Amino acid sequence: MASPDLLPGHPDTVQHWHTVREQIAHNALEAGRDPASVNLIAVSKTFSASAITPVLDAGQRLFGENRVQEASSKWPALKNRFPDIELHLIGPLQSNKVREAVALFDVIETVDRPKIATALATEMKRQNRFLPCLVQVNIGNEPQKAGIAPDQTDDFIQDCRKQGLIIAGLMCIPPVNHPSGPFFAIMQALAQRHQLHTLSMGMSADYSEAIQYGATHVRVGSAIFGHRTP
Repeated sequence: MASPDLLPGHPDTVQHWHTVREQIAHNALEAGRDPASVNLIAVSKTFSASAITPVLDAGQRLFGENRVQEASSKWPALKNRFPDIELHLIGPLQSNKVREAVALFDVIETVDRPKIATALATEMKRQNRFLPCLVQVNIGNEPQKAGIAPDQTDDFIQDCRKQGLIIAGLMCIPPVNHPSGPFFAIMQALAQRHQLHTLSMGMSADYSEAIQYGATHVRVGSAIFGHRTP
């Protein structure tokens, strides 16, 4: 959990990063899993390069960004300095940003509709850059959220693969104000049915529970970097 007095760019950022990593390892062991099987994606959206650099210097290499335009303004220079960075797009992707996204990101976690799947497949062939993709599942069937409905996921995965996309796993954001466990369990079953080995689920408030249900990637922002400015 994020410290209530942790502010953006706070010098304790690295200590909070260490604390999150220790908690992930503890949760993995409690679930009978190898801690190395759970990857921490540090969600750096809205934070400047100067706020991100301390955890880069400490060894963090997986990062998540929500917006292509914001990521384009800060990550090329950071990637030049730290060439082993793995950058995940974890926010909605618009058709007019597909070219930039394929050029900049290393994993696309939000393949959420046929139009985007087709645009990504076309652009990856054009750039000859075939990125791993995750299908975003609207696990709570919430009309305000992006993602494929759970009962349409099977067909959508098949369609994505037919177009040449590398579908490596699934991603979700469960409904707020509901226990996350039942939704994570559905995701785990979906992934197992399709023999998908990547499950991106769990954020600052519920990553401990996500690990119990097989999360391989947890997306943690505020618990590391502090509260975001609205």
